[in-house]
Amino acid sequence: MTREEITIKVPSDVAEAYRNATKEQQEQIEARIAVLLKSSMTSRQVGITKLRQTMDEIGGRAAERGLTPEILQSILNDDN
Repeated sequence: MTREEITIKVPSDVAEAYRNATKEQQEQIEARIAVLLKSSMTSRQVGITKLRQTMDEIGGRAAERGLTPEILQSILNDDN
């Protein structure tokens, strides 16, 4: 896997602790940060996928029950 360098802002004491860590410790920290970031991205993507699936399911059920785009627009434009 290709690795790239990024810059992130952390509190001064964290930066100092990282700089004072051994090379092995730094690599472990980098690996943990990579896993955390990847997990965060994956969780968001999974959430978006689930939301889209839910919206598609709701739309399908509404259409099966006779809700058309025109009826929906009429409901949304209703001032009552």
